[in-house]
Amino acid sequence: MSRDLLELVLPRLARRLNRHLRRFRAGQMSEAQFSRKFEGLLQQQYTWLANQGIPELQAAVAVHAAVVILSGPGLEAEAVELGLPLEVVEFRAIQAAAVDLAENYGVRVQRAAARLSAIVARYLD
Repeated sequence: MSRDLLELVLPRLARRLNRHLRRFRAGQMSEAQFSRKFEGLLQQQYTWLANQGIPELQAAVAVHAAVVILSGPGLEAEAVELGLPLEVVEFRAIQAAAVDLAENYGVRVQRAAARLSAIVARYLD
C-alpha cells in the first residue's frame, strides 16, 4: 500500500473523528453513541475507498492503519497509565487490528500484523 493512500484516508478520518470526540468530551453524546458513530465513520471510509476502486483488503488495511496512527496520543496515555513501554501498547493495538483483518478478510494474523506494523512505522518516520 502506498503512502499516498494513507494520505487520502488520514485527513478524512481525522476531521470527522475530531468532531465526534469534541461532542463526546462535551457530554453531547454517550460512550455508546460515540462507539456507534466511530464504527459508522470507519465503514464510511472503507466504502469511500472501495468506491474509488481500491481493493477491499487494501482499503481495510488503510483504515485500520489510519486508526492506529490517529490513536497515537491515546496509546501514549494508556502506556503511561499501565506503566508499559509505548511499543507494547502499540503492538497490542496493531494485533487487535490484525485479528479483525484476519477474521473478515481471510488473511493470516501474522501477515496482517506485519503489514500494519510496516505501514505505521513508515508513516511515523
